[in-house]
Amino acid sequence: MSAVPDFRVTVDGRDITDMLRGLVSPARGPKRARLVSLGLTSKRGGDADQLDLVLDDSDGALAFPPTDAKVRVWLGWNRGAGVTPGLVYMGEFVVDELGHTGPPDILTIRARSADFTGSLKTRRDKSWAGTTLGAIVREIAGRHSLKPACAPALAGIAVASKAQSRESDLAFLRRLGREHDAAATIKGGALILSPIGAGTAPSGAALPAVTIRRADGDRHDFGRRRREEAEGAEASWHDRAEGKRKTVTAGKAAGAKKLGRVYGSEAEAKRAAGAAAKRAGREPVTLSMTLALGRADLQPEQRATVEGLKREIADAKWLIAEVAHALGDRGFTTSLKLEAA
Repeated sequence: MSAVPDFRVTVDGRDITDMLRGLVSPARGPKRARLVSLGLTSKRGGDADQLDLVLDDSDGALAFPPTDAKVRVWLGWNRGAGVTPGLVYMGEFVVDELGHTGPPDILTIRARSADFTGSLKTRRDKSWAGTTLGAIVREIAGRHSLKPACAPALAGIAVASKAQSRESDLAFLRRLGREHDAAATIKGGALILSPIGAGTAPSGAALPAVTIRRADGDRHDFGRRRREEAEGAEASWHDRAEGKRKTVTAGKAAGAKKLGRVYGSEAEAKRAAGAAAKRAGREPVTLSMTLALGRADLQPEQRATVEGLKREIADAKWLIAEVAHALGDRGFTTSLKLEAA
């Protein structure tokens, strides 16, 4: 029995699923499906989750949604062999772009899980001193009417001194994230700072590990390149007591990659060097997969085991970095980007 995908979509609380399932009767030609495609991309950090709806408007029956409309989406399967029936809630998105092209007339709606074009991108100058990462996330979240969600493992880390100079709040948080091998993003109205590879939600709760089994129709692309000569990272910090610059190293000192920023304390320099060394360890090995039968349960930061590929790939420990779902005339598929855990 062929697998039959399922979905549900609401706009400002109004269920439009039946409309999307309907057929369009254009002035010329055969009937066509109203929903041309639905795409949903979720990344680990930096960018908001993105929803793209492409609709057939060749009969002129569609109205433009307001650009601040709230769209909720569920994805899953109705029935079929090799799939688990049921819908998974994918989140709420805010419409921020519309496009209409033709012929044939097509309405394209783009929505994101948060507004990354507003005040979060306004550059500002601020000095942070004697604080913690958790306190910084709380203050910035409050400024933008977001819920603070700093992972417990990061919240108590002291920040002795940090300058935000002509830097947006979003860029500043991304920089803090890189210095602590963490990802900063916004999902579900929350401003999140969470460690990369921890396999945990911002609350600290463990995300379930998943097994991805190769099936008929699945595609994969595995790559492994030689590690950089630098197997360590070196960071500089300013010792105020002695009035001179010092350095710390994480990993191998020989040929260590030098970080360009000068940090305010030895502890901050050590954390930044350690984060850079961890990133270097993840980058040389990558795996991309497209699952012929989509899996709405997969999300970034989940630890994954892959079965059915060569032993070198199956034996590796993986971390999901990006998930892209696609629903259209080819069914429901899921594309993944994974990296070494």
